[in-house]
Amino acid sequence: MEIQSTNTTWTDICSINDLTPNAGICALFNEQQVAIFLCKQTNNVYAVANHDPFGQANVLSRGLMGSTEETVYVASPLYKQRFNLVTGECLDSDKEEHKLKTFAIRIENEQVQLKEAS
Repeated sequence: MEIQSTNTTWTDICSINDLTPNAGICALFNEQQVAIFLCKQTNNVYAVANHDPFGQANVLSRGLMGSTEETVYVASPLYKQRFNLVTGECLDSDKEEHKLKTFAIRIENEQVQLKEAS
């Protein structure tokens, strides 16, 4: 599914009913692959870049969700590095180049919407 937006308004991506709790989906937004997750415990949605900076592949939407204390993360299906779904930071590396891009995400009228984070 390819969604393109040239302004800073919210863009419909899919229905909330298209998401499976604690699993990811991938959407194309402004020519970028975005991994979208719905957390069953908190009922929050998260959006990060789908590109794994370690494995150099677009696979994070297939990763496993988990949590440590108050941090919700996705573990890469390739080399298992964990990425904070709120900040994009890699929990297993301090290097800035391993941080994922995050996207502003919300649910409006049962639609999952994205916009570029500022």
